[in-house]
Amino acid sequence: MDFSNFGRFLTRGSGIVQLMEDFGDAHAFDGEVFMLGGGNPGVVPAMQVKFREAMKSVLTDQPRFDSMVGAYDSPEGEIRFREAVAKLLRDTLGWQIETDNIAVTNGSQSSFFVLFNLFSGDYSLSPENKTRRHIMLPLTPEYIGYADAGLGESIFVSHRPHIERLDNNLFKYHVDLDSLEVDDSIGALCVSRPTNPTGNVLSDDEVDSLMQMARERDIPLILDCAYGSPFPNIVFTDAKPFWERGVILCLSLSKLGLPGVRTGIVVADNEVVRAISAANAILSLAPGSFGPTLITEAVESGDIIRWSNELVKPFYRAKVDAAVIALQQALAGLPFRIHQPEGAIFLWLWFEGLPITSKELYRRLKARGVFVLAGEHFFPGLEGSDWRHRYECIRVSYAGNADILNRGIDIIAEEIRAAYR
Repeated sequence: MDFSNFGRFLTRGSGIVQLMEDFGDAHAFDGEVFMLGGGNPGVVPAMQVKFREAMKSVLTDQPRFDSMVGAYDSPEGEIRFREAVAKLLRDTLGWQIETDNIAVTNGSQSSFFVLFNLFSGDYSLSPENKTRRHIMLPLTPEYIGYADAGLGESIFVSHRPHIERLDNNLFKYHVDLDSLEVDDSIGALCVSRPTNPTGNVLSDDEVDSLMQMARERDIPLILDCAYGSPFPNIVFTDAKPFWERGVILCLSLSKLGLPGVRTGIVVADNEVVRAISAANAILSLAPGSFGPTLITEAVESGDIIRWSNELVKPFYRAKVDAAVIALQQALAGLPFRIHQPEGAIFLWLWFEGLPITSKELYRRLKARGVFVLAGEHFFPGLEGSDWRHRYECIRVSYAGNADILNRGIDIIAEEIRAAYR
């Protein structure tokens, strides 16, 4: 079949496609499977109880249930949910937020596809006045799902980090602010906080500096807080939630424990919300109602904040501490480092001087039933770079079953030792 350029782009393969296909491959694998590569959150038992209680409440409220399954929401999202989110942010954080600063999308992936294409690409006013703009990623590695949002075009300008080596085989990325330059070719800055894949959390000073750079160029700063504050708040270091005019803050219900409801939340200036509403109408008529209906009462009561702080964060804190110890023991004697885990649900492993590429390591591990993600997929905008670091890292999820994780770590250690021999 002869596809268009758009069709060929969609079917050519990419990191995010590979990630989702791995879920299917894992089910079909002939042998024991160690699923350490996906972005699926862990099952927090106490949260599952809360979600079932919320579902019962919806099922016994006939008008709410009928509206959830039998009527389209407005393209900017269900009004009661948006009102509740705006009030929550005003009351808990003091932000000057109104309902028309909130848009709902069918998941954060949808949010970023629309946002990146709003602020990058062709800005030409006439054939004689050709202008193109890009999205700047001030810190890479960055989220694998960003990479293909430009539909085959190179829309990213990316920046290498400053690497700080820490004790106990840890390291940390920092934004290299001294060499970061934002010129007229940049349409927006974007960072995830915490960062997927590394678990890095930008400091308040780094965020303030990026906001100042964006303000000087009159462009938005996009903050991807799918794992961050105020919910689900999978953050293990001090980090102040941040929003002001000119910031586009992206939140999600997925890592709260609801990836299947596909609910993204965008907090932004009115004109951005109107643009997202138009995109929702064109792409899907309206965002789905299930997630907002299920969780609105928890937003109205503030329980979503309490659950995040008292149930979700401690669950992942215990898991990440145990996973770091297991990796340090299994990889002892090897040239490895773990990015300091400051948030999110992943550990980012750096094998300095690795004799094989991370993609080859991924293939060797997959052959043994261990599914991770190769690091080279997480450097959008640096694809042509010869920076060796891109090929020396892998992402490992620690969110799942502890026994499976520990056995997978042992196999990773075996393959790394074999690679260095």
